[in-house]
Amino acid sequence: MSHSHSHNHNHRPGHDHPGGLRGILREIFAPHSHDVADSVDDALEASAVGIRAVKISLGVLGLTAVVQVLIVAASGSVALAADTIHNFSDALTAVPLWIAFALGRRAATRRYTYGFGRAEDLAGLFVVAMIALSAMVAGYEAVRRLLDPVPIGHLGWVAAAGVIGFLGNETVALYRIRVGRQIGSAALVADGLHARTDGFTSLAVLFGVAGVALGFPWADPIVGLLITFAILAVLRTAARDVFRRLMDGVDPVLVATAEQALVAEPGVLGVRSLRMRWVGHRLHADVELDIASTVSLADAHRVAHGAEHALTHAVPKLDTALVHAYPAHSG
Repeated sequence: MSHSHSHNHNHRPGHDHPGGLRGILREIFAPHSHDVADSVDDALEASAVGIRAVKISLGVLGLTAVVQVLIVAASGSVALAADTIHNFSDALTAVPLWIAFALGRRAATRRYTYGFGRAEDLAGLFVVAMIALSAMVAGYEAVRRLLDPVPIGHLGWVAAAGVIGFLGNETVALYRIRVGRQIGSAALVADGLHARTDGFTSLAVLFGVAGVALGFPWADPIVGLLITFAILAVLRTAARDVFRRLMDGVDPVLVATAEQALVAEPGVLGVRSLRMRWVGHRLHADVELDIASTVSLADAHRVAHGAEHALTHAVPKLDTALVHAYPAHSG
């Protein structure tokens, strides 16, 4: 027997984060996945929120790129022009995610019986690939500048562009990561981390200019190498979360929460098996319960229905739960 429910509940199991500088750095490079966070718990509403987040962040990044283009025009810096083009092209990686959110709103078909939510995870793979590419480009440029130093001109203009690039990208990163957590989208969080890597690149430009201005010409490539390692740390987090979704991984805390809710339900003697997986930013569960072998078919149905209802209340973003009731083995 199976039941599908959509609920809007503000159940939010807490998470402990380490404080101080260590906690801040961990949140920047490896933000908690927040599989069980629950702010937007309706499937269609979550997709709409995701699309809105992509649109707004694209607008902010577009405005950032326009300002950088104006600075390029005023300074005539070829290197700065290349960095601006790179930031603009990276902003377009949000387009596949926009398409995935739109696809996810389509109803399931006889071929795609679980719907199209998995397109979101595939878009996350694309984002991870772009972060990896950013790390390779940053590393290559840093090594090239170490072997063949290139003088930086228009220091004031380049520094201004670096500040603008960092502020624009980090604003988008914080917004995407927050919304991604709210709707349970690993791909949107990964795209936020991607924006953060672009902000790191702009920060490297700023620190490099400061070093050169202070008489340290090696500052630019050295900072570039440090930023490369920072991007690799972000890549690890993004790849971990996206691949876990593709492999149907869920937070063990989420499984424990579901088991506790099921065992507490009257008539349930035990949980024989519990499987859960994400499809896009929605959860699906398959449960086998042990109930008394003496109950009638109608009572067994009521127990299963009550268990399913308890599960949808206890577990945020749960779209469907297929509950099977089995007679418990005596002895």
